[in-house]
Amino acid sequence: MTDGDRARRRDPTVDGYSDEEYVEPVSAAEAARAGLRQLVELTGREPSVTTSLEATEDGWLVGVEVVEARRIPNSIDLLGLYEVELDVEGNLLGYRRLRRYQRGKSEVD
Repeated sequence: MTDGDRARRRDPTVDGYSDEEYVEPVSAAEAARAGLRQLVELTGREPSVTTSLEATEDGWLVGVEVVEARRIPNSIDLLGLYEVELDVEGNLLGYRRLRRYQRGKSEVD
């Protein structure tokens, strides 16, 4: 689903919402930034990168990687991959850690 699809779906003239009920959805870029920012605020962890972004029926799922523990050398830092759930306005609904891993370890598919 694209941002345009989301906006059309929530358009008050299409869905019968009153002006008070209409919600302007955030863009994909805004959702990615909001997911990263809100996770860092809640966990106090150092942000690394946004790893994924997916539009859902009710908002966004944002994949965020954070540094959970610094190591020397930094190639063995301990990282955490989190999934952040946002509503269409970019408000946090919840988050969960999917996994922890060392930065230098490659993932085998």
